[in-house]
Amino acid sequence: MITVMLVDDQSVVRAGFRVILEQAGDIEVVGEASSGSTAVELARRLRPEVICMDVRMPGGDGLTATRRIITEAIGSPPAVLVVTTFDLDEYVFGALESGASGFILKDCEPEELIEAVRRLADGQGLVDQAVTRRVIAEFARRTPAPATDAAAAHQLTAREVEIIGLLARGLSNVEIADELFIETSTVKSHLGRAMAKIGVRDRLQTVVWAYRNGVAPR
Repeated sequence: MITVMLVDDQSVVRAGFRVILEQAGDIEVVGEASSGSTAVELARRLRPEVICMDVRMPGGDGLTATRRIITEAIGSPPAVLVVTTFDLDEYVFGALESGASGFILKDCEPEELIEAVRRLADGQGLVDQAVTRRVIAEFARRTPAPATDAAAAHQLTAREVEIIGLLARGLSNVEIADELFIETSTVKSHLGRAMAKIGVRDRLQTVVWAYRNGVAPR
């Protein structure tokens, strides 16, 4: 059972998400919070696998809450799914830099929310291809010149660097496989090894690392 915490200042939104997620059968909503500060305390106590995080809330925004939840976690931190209207505001990019694992639109279809939670629980991230590509493009534009993590980058093979670069362009595993004329399973294997080497837990944070370390195309 995937444990989820909902964070949104609107009770009707939380109630709707709870109904949608718990109807899936393999997801349990273990807690709700109406502010970022409350979310931090609740996440520490409940330790959910996934947190659906609103980005604009009174009493502590989602950006600050995401950063604190990730940095203060005991053991593996939860995967944070940023729920946004997606107007490319600073909250979205702040959440990305703070360790968010994925994004989804607030007006998404019920099955999209369920699939997003499942993907994040499985460590996949990058849940909405269209949203992700726009996020990546804007993040690339806003990110300053990279300061290379030489130690981590040196551990990567040429193929791993190539695949991370394609991932940073917003390509899916299937698209990367087609680009390189290899199997999708091979892409997954290379990505898994690369993520372990650079110390990131999901695909989205791999993209962040790529831009910060000059591996991504600019």
